[in-house]
Amino acid sequence: MIRCGGKRLDRPGWFYPPTVITDIRRDMPIFCEEVFGPVASVYRAADIDEAIEIANATTFGLGSNAWTRDESEQQRFIDGIEAGQVFINGMVVSYPELPFGGIKRSGYGRELSGHGIREFCNAKTVWIGSPETGDSSGGTKVE
Repeated sequence: MIRCGGKRLDRPGWFYPPTVITDIRRDMPIFCEEVFGPVASVYRAADIDEAIEIANATTFGLGSNAWTRDESEQQRFIDGIEAGQVFINGMVVSYPELPFGGIKRSGYGRELSGHGIREFCNAKTVWIGSPETGDSSGGTKVE
């Protein structure tokens, strides 16, 4: 159910108003698509186990967030959720020193931070053995 927003604005450009959707079922497109934009998909769960199960049921895993003051629930969510980013008691935060990226169908690897720099590098192992003996124990390490 669309609680607010959800209609294209009557003006030039590609603008979309902030939208909140609730009462989402697994057979709805919003459940099985990765939505970008000012859209909040609100799910209802009986407990943290069901919340984690619902979140992990999607084929996407860019980011997730949960609100709880209970530190044990926070840790269960962090450990159990299948996403590249987990936000507790807040929304998406991005800093250049933190890696950013998803898992599953939400992307490959990370950008930003030292992790992101390594995504653009290809490490190569080179080992040179003795041509006379073919001995593999006394090779030369090349970086």
